[in-house]
Amino acid sequence: MFERFTRGARATVKGAVAQAERAEADAVTEEHLLLALLEQEGGRASFAVTALGLHDRRASLDAAFAEARRRGGLTRADTDALADIGIDIGAIVSRVEGTHGEGALAAGRAGRRWWRSGHRPFTPGAKTVLENSLRVALGRGDRFIGEEHLLLALTAKPGVVADVLAEHGATYASVLRALYGPDADGGQGHAKAG
Repeated sequence: MFERFTRGARATVKGAVAQAERAEADAVTEEHLLLALLEQEGGRASFAVTALGLHDRRASLDAAFAEARRRGGLTRADTDALADIGIDIGAIVSRVEGTHGEGALAAGRAGRRWWRSGHRPFTPGAKTVLENSLRVALGRGDRFIGEEHLLLALTAKPGVVADVLAEHGATYASVLRALYGPDADGGQGHAKAG
């Protein structure tokens, strides 16, 4: 699959590893892939990210990811569903942090298994995004996997990254329109990867 990655897509994957290293994370996550995409310049995904205003709202994206980590990686949908049955995640997080310190529910700094192998592994979610980028590319009839396919795959995979992107106006449909124009699906309603 990686032989199909464009230079920009490969740079994004390498950038995701660098993001994980800077965050001292045990593994490369979907969030690291998105943050690496935000740093790319000159490609289709960079154009879409700029058109959707994500570059201008980087601090807001970072804050949304920090809040999701604080909630132990629960999405807003998860939090809302639990609230519907009477479970207040905010109260739980506050109590846990009161006892164990701020960020106690945040995942990611145990083990350091990557020290033994010399590289950080990709989480199952990040691997799924990479696999789905191939599906997106094939669905579009492309013989390559570019940054734009990675961005679309990130919006299509349910979870925190897709939720944060949607909160900032970057849904699968809006990214598709930013990348390929208002008639991006040709009226056929292409299925998204996922």
